[in-house]
Amino acid sequence: MSIPDFNFQAFASSDNFFIFPAFVKYTSRNSVSKINKITRENNFSADIEAVNNIPIVSQLLDVVCHTTGMGFAAVARVTEDRWITCTAKDNISFGVKKGDELKVETTICREVRQNNKAIIIDHVKEDPEFCGHPTPALYGFQSYVSVPIIRKDGSFFGTLCAIDPKPAKVNTPEIIGMFKLFADLLSYHLQAIEDMKSANSKLEDEKLHSQLREQFIAILGHDLRNPIATTKMSAEILLKTSKEEMTLKQAKTIKATNFRMEGLIDNMLDFARGKLGEGIIINRQMNNGSLEKILTQVVNEVNTVESNREINVNIDLKEEVNCDKERVAQLLSNLLTNATTHGSQEEPIEVEAYAEDGEFSISVTNGGEKIPEEAIKHLFRPFYRDEVRPGKQGLGLGLYIASEIAHAHDGKLHVRSTDENTCFTFKMPLTPAEE
Repeated sequence: MSIPDFNFQAFASSDNFFIFPAFVKYTSRNSVSKINKITRENNFSADIEAVNNIPIVSQLLDVVCHTTGMGFAAVARVTEDRWITCTAKDNISFGVKKGDELKVETTICREVRQNNKAIIIDHVKEDPEFCGHPTPALYGFQSYVSVPIIRKDGSFFGTLCAIDPKPAKVNTPEIIGMFKLFADLLSYHLQAIEDMKSANSKLEDEKLHSQLREQFIAILGHDLRNPIATTKMSAEILLKTSKEEMTLKQAKTIKATNFRMEGLIDNMLDFARGKLGEGIIINRQMNNGSLEKILTQVVNEVNTVESNREINVNIDLKEEVNCDKERVAQLLSNLLTNATTHGSQEEPIEVEAYAEDGEFSISVTNGGEKIPEEAIKHLFRPFYRDEVRPGKQGLGLGLYIASEIAHAHDGKLHVRSTDENTCFTFKMPLTPAEE
């Protein structure tokens, strides 16, 4: 019994029996079995999705069919052993649609991939190279175009191809140029989609890292400060109430350790905030009296911790200073900590602060070995540590944070080091620059 209007040609392989549209008359219903629509596997689902996310792909296939007069056009993902339809325009009931797979060895696209060259056939019967080729006979086409789609990294993605059971005039510079242009457009869009996915992936990673940084800052700002405040308060109570020499000595050690830990936490918080994009946040105010008081307080705290060190102070603020006093105090604390850590234990530390002639400056000078020129280049970088004495290592953030505080005040932090001494100097204008 014959089947009207739709005819098939059978193709047997060693492991499967395929029925493909071949546009030839076939009358045996027993020969008509379900067209092998490919195994739809997820291996290439991302590639199929990428092609179908290209906004112009549907219109592009419409133009191909309209311009060439061919009835079937497709974008295929082609590998050494796979041929998968990413998207198709089928006006001739060829029966292959998105996600369907053909045996790659039964396609001419395999040869396009192997040679990385387009194949264009006007009329199979009249083409000396393909008239005896098994593929046109298998799939029942007479005209054929297949152009490689090459990724921007040079790898082979697949083909832009078209077929029709009738001959067509397609081997012309205009048609070939159009196909190559469309293949380049597809490659461009595939790269753009890949770049977008990569950017989105990096954005998600950055969001996760941002959350971790925020949690890290929260731990530093709250969970660590609370026990430090408690131990500091306990040490101060012992210093005021105890009469035993051993207890007083240990309480002083605890307080000194707390002082260093508070400085480390402040520096780490500022560094973490800076990496989050906030930078050093300052709140400028005119506060000469309170500025002098807090600078003196910083020196006294360091003196308490480093009781064996001599610190000479000279503060002379003749003019009002518009600054964030807490931040300036932090800067001085970092410079003093650096001086007590790396300076000579036998020589005094000199602290000077002046406000005159439109400029505010703080300098901290200590004796000791000269800092090598190569080391000076890196002093204000985060986590930089030169050769330090055992037990005196830090995070290497103190001078970096000090320089950031200086920068936030429109100022600069300089260092001068000789065989006699080393001096760090912070200078800033008394009033902020007009924005």
